[in-house]
Amino acid sequence: MSYPQRVKIVEVGPRDGLQNEKELVPTDVKVELCDRLSAAGFPNVEATSFVSPKWVPQMADGAEVMARIARRPGTIYSVLTPNMKGFEGALAAKADEVVIFGAASEAFSQKNLNCSIAESMDRFAPVAEAAKAHGIRLRGALSTALGCPYQGEVPIEDVLYVARRFKEMGCIEIDIADTIGVATPQKVRKVMEAVAKEFPIEGIAGHFHDTYGQAVANVVAALDVGISIFHSSAAGLGGCPFAKGATGNVASEDVLYLMRGLDIETGVDLDAVVDTGQWISAHLQRKSSRAGNAIAAKRAA
Repeated sequence: MSYPQRVKIVEVGPRDGLQNEKELVPTDVKVELCDRLSAAGFPNVEATSFVSPKWVPQMADGAEVMARIARRPGTIYSVLTPNMKGFEGALAAKADEVVIFGAASEAFSQKNLNCSIAESMDRFAPVAEAAKAHGIRLRGALSTALGCPYQGEVPIEDVLYVARRFKEMGCIEIDIADTIGVATPQKVRKVMEAVAKEFPIEGIAGHFHDTYGQAVANVVAALDVGISIFHSSAAGLGGCPFAKGATGNVASEDVLYLMRGLDIETGVDLDAVVDTGQWISAHLQRKSSRAGNAIAAKRAA
């Protein structure tokens, strides 16, 4: 099997990882998390989101986080922007990339965005235009692409519709997200191969959650079809506030350990990420990732 020589790992812990925490995480901790992750060498850090605090209170301090992080030259700092108000916040915060997010599942779109898939795409159009006008990178997050908590199976044609719309809007990358972690490798291959016929494969990212313990296997399945961008979260933090039972993202430590074993370059310091995973897990009083815990235990022995 011929894998890419290098992959890009997008670290989503500060945003996707923390958004579901019930207790408010102090801004100081969020800033330090971003700084630790960028210092570890992640080329892209998803720092926060500019969404209504009513819907995601954890992200209410997004502007302050963006103002205080120590920006590492060459690192892309991304923020989620669901509408023009969010875009204006992202612009003021000097975000390097804005992320629009739409669901492939009609039921999830209604529950999460209170509108149909087609309506959600129309809402994002002005954000996409504004990003283009200001020369800001645009990324599209395509949630529930591999399964939905409300309708179950999601037709591939619905995934392709959103992928095509994101492409038309000018998205440089699109994230094919297994929001609730139900996918298995065969499904991942099938969906990724189909999407690659509609969107340049070098701009397709795999975003897997580990609810059923399949996330690392799904990363390998995506590698099999030529995907070279993956999203992960230090310590496997995460979940979805709108998807009951969804557990964390695939852990950055687990993905980095995998890539090292496959001789695939990432440019990210695994040991630094292990330290960060142990630190944030201690702060949140939870277990860290499997690879992170194993490496930390080996060091301590």
